[in-house]
Amino acid sequence: MTALAPIIWGTTYLVTTELLPPGRPLLAAVVRALPAGLLLVALTRRLPQGSWWWRAPVLGTLSIGAFFALLFVAAYRLPGGVAATIGALQPLLVAVLALGLLGQRLTLRTTVTGVAGVVGVSLLVLQADARLDGLGVAAAVASAAVMATGVVLSKRWPSPAPLLATTGWQLVAGGVLLLPVALAVEGPPPAMLSGANLLGYGYLTIIGAALAYALWFRGIRALPPTHVTFLGLLSPVVATTLGWVVLDQKFTAAQALGGLIVLAALVTAQTGRGTRQPGRPSRSRGPGASASQAAPCHRGASSQTSPIN
Repeated sequence: MTALAPIIWGTTYLVTTELLPPGRPLLAAVVRALPAGLLLVALTRRLPQGSWWWRAPVLGTLSIGAFFALLFVAAYRLPGGVAATIGALQPLLVAVLALGLLGQRLTLRTTVTGVAGVVGVSLLVLQADARLDGLGVAAAVASAAVMATGVVLSKRWPSPAPLLATTGWQLVAGGVLLLPVALAVEGPPPAMLSGANLLGYGYLTIIGAALAYALWFRGIRALPPTHVTFLGLLSPVVATTLGWVVLDQKFTAAQALGGLIVLAALVTAQTGRGTRQPGRPSRSRGPGASASQAAPCHRGASSQTSPIN
């Protein structure tokens, strides 16, 4: 179930290039987060209580608002393959943060598997002539770091509210943060939107945000954080495959090898022994369970793609 979230996020590049207005990645991020969050809040009719008035904005900022803003900078200053490769560091960052914040051991298995994931993604999406930019690299590293922090804090702060309510709070928080940034950088939304544009934005809102984030947050409550974040490596695999099948993009033997390495890494991560938080029993929640936020390594990057979702 959790793996469905990064699989959905891997379709974002195809939807963006084929259905959305060009040059509006921040607008796409706002439309993806804010309406979905408001819809979930309206459906659940539940507002935050107590510490969740500040926890929800913190998690929404880390996993959506700041993540997308930094990813935007990285995407515009780096080739998509470079940004995606740096983003693949996220499982290692989660493992290190879980060591300090959750008391979980950093095992050799996790470290080796994390390095293999980075190697696999680099083979999958990185081009030989890729250029580096200092600010772009810093933004890509920071985007992976804030997302990893969001994953670990979501595990540390289990929400007492229902899953959809918690998801809605954090989508709203991330969307509200992104809205002024999108207006300042990209200007007001287009005056006219085509039917294809509306279809694309609707897909990102309902499927790419409301459904996918709910599945992702539910997974964070049910699984160890490193297991969840390794699943995020599915996004570049799906994006690259769709680029090859649907958009007729080039697919090389090296990319095929990279995809196999990524799949092997995430399967190895899932079959490792899970760890529990100290003093906190392991729990699995059903569809109506509560969950807190994390965001995915949702980067729909292929060898020709930008990691912006």
